[in-house]
Amino acid sequence: MPTIEDVIARIPAWQGRAVEAAPLTGGLTNTNYRVTVDGVPYVVRIPGASTELLSVNREYEYHNTLAAAQSGVGARIIHYLPEFSVMVLEFIDGQTMSSARLREPAQIPRIAAAARALHAGPAFANRFDMFRTMDFYLDIVQRHGFRIPDGYIDYVPVARRIEAALAVRPLPLVPCNNDLLAENFIDDGARLRLVDYEYSGTNDPCFELGNICNENDFAPEQVGQLCAAYFGQATPALVARMWLFYCMSNIGWVLWGSIQNSISTIEFDFWEWTLVKWRKAQEKVDAPEFAQWLSDVQR
Repeated sequence: MPTIEDVIARIPAWQGRAVEAAPLTGGLTNTNYRVTVDGVPYVVRIPGASTELLSVNREYEYHNTLAAAQSGVGARIIHYLPEFSVMVLEFIDGQTMSSARLREPAQIPRIAAAARALHAGPAFANRFDMFRTMDFYLDIVQRHGFRIPDGYIDYVPVARRIEAALAVRPLPLVPCNNDLLAENFIDDGARLRLVDYEYSGTNDPCFELGNICNENDFAPEQVGQLCAAYFGQATPALVARMWLFYCMSNIGWVLWGSIQNSISTIEFDFWEWTLVKWRKAQEKVDAPEFAQWLSDVQR
């Protein structure tokens, strides 16, 4: 992967200008920088090593980032270096959100509005299916002998049950970010903007909503509120659909964490992150409500 100096040197429009670069913290896959050119800030996104093992396709990411910008919620691409899959993005002037802020009652309608805008926007280039992504990740960890939590294989049949239940009454697929942890929401003062389209693809909108609830530790009443804000109603079937994708989000991302624990060069405790996801998966699948969710989503 190129250094930030390599990137700066390859952008003709920046030559002979005052350029300053500083790392941005928080990324778990890539290396990000804030680069200021004659006082104008940009974000430079340099892909991490071996991310093909994480089912990341940089061509899809580029196409979908362009589409998300057209929807009004994503950041615009200012420069692109295809030889490195490096994007120089518009710097969105605003506050990076936290999970605590996203759980505030006033934020839930704003989350729903941002998701609806993205989902109604231009088509994405690919399909994202967490069930097939889980299969891809499972093959990777088994072939490479990567460490996974004890008992994980016992939950693969659970994922098959979730998939079968969700397939009974499918929803139309829409362009989704699929990775909306708090740091991928930026409040620009007028609306919530959504960034980072590495795992983006056309998907069930309830995966997006369930994953948001999962990543930001929404309480059950907040899950219902987000469902109502997005769909206009919180029916048992829709709420159950969100909860099942909440479960599947954890089951799938556990394997992502296991792979990152083995390949990433980023200074981060990926194993502890993996165990947190694993405990959340177990908690929801073993909950008494789980059987009811499987029933409700098929009605």
